[in-house]
Amino acid sequence: MALQLEIQGHAAWAYTGGKPFDARLPVVVFLHGAEHDHSVWALQSRYLAHHGRSVLAVDLPGHGRSAGPPLASIEALADWVVALLDAAGISSATVVGHSMGSLIALECAARHPQRVSRLALVGTAFPMRVADELLTATRDDEPSAQAMVNLWSHSALAQYPGNPGPGFWVAGVNRRLMQRQQPGVMHADFAACNAYTNGLAACRRITAPVLLVLGKRDVMTPPRATKDMVAALPNARVVEIEGAGHAIMAEKPDELLEALRGFIP
Repeated sequence: MALQLEIQGHAAWAYTGGKPFDARLPVVVFLHGAEHDHSVWALQSRYLAHHGRSVLAVDLPGHGRSAGPPLASIEALADWVVALLDAAGISSATVVGHSMGSLIALECAARHPQRVSRLALVGTAFPMRVADELLTATRDDEPSAQAMVNLWSHSALAQYPGNPGPGFWVAGVNRRLMQRQQPGVMHADFAACNAYTNGLAACRRITAPVLLVLGKRDVMTPPRATKDMVAALPNARVVEIEGAGHAIMAEKPDELLEALRGFIP
């Protein structure tokens, strides 16, 4: 099931976890990372939708099934999230973001504190700098950029025995998901992350409870890169997941869900 809205003059699409959306229930909004879409949250969004919450796992502008160009800044994307809440009739929500989505969630909570009741930052870091070589490749050679990101996103290209989806090729699925995005989206996303400078100021303004879920083997946003964020957040809790790289939702879906279940009322 999905909810389709018009936001800022463009069609926007959000997965509702297999249940009709009901704004009267506690709402959880999921924000994906760069060159991704709502599908990365399949397990977590579906579980919460079937356990008393309403869920919106969104496709950000220009991603997946949402129309319009990708927005050029984290600040613009944060305001887009509030426009989403308005369009769906939501007064406040728990916002969960991964990677680029974590910066969007962070900025949204700082700019619009009355609209974000809780904040979960998954695979986060600040600053979220992008190496010059990679940023150039996202503009000039997307296949090479996708290959680099796919390699760095996972703790291992061959997943360990006992993965929740036997026969499920985690790295291959992620590569195909990136390939499905429109040309230009990858560069817009990585450039927005690289240009975002307000992270620590945003942290200091947030009063809502914050959960950081980090992969212990993450080389893109390593746990040590959150030190200043945690110090600046007045009400933060950190969970580090063993054996997880940057693609926490795919590599350790049950452990991530367990962390969210313990945080979202």
